[in-house]
Amino acid sequence: MRERIVRAVAGVMVLLSIVLAYFVNIGWLGLTAFVGLNLFQSSMTRFCPLEKILDAFGVEKSETGCGC
Repeated sequence: MRERIVRAVAGVMVLLSIVLAYFVNIGWLGLTAFVGLNLFQSSMTRFCPLEKILDAFGVEKSETGCGC
């Protein structure tokens, strides 16, 4: 469950930033860069800030796990 949430949030953030960059201001692409950097660092360090937030809300880890 948690893996799906992390992927869904990352995908929505990227798509949202692209739409905002197109319609509002190109600076919104910084959000895409932030999400990409966060995904990269979590693959290297196995620390995912969103996972800590999900822990606080009591979302259980997946059986398969995502490694973040």
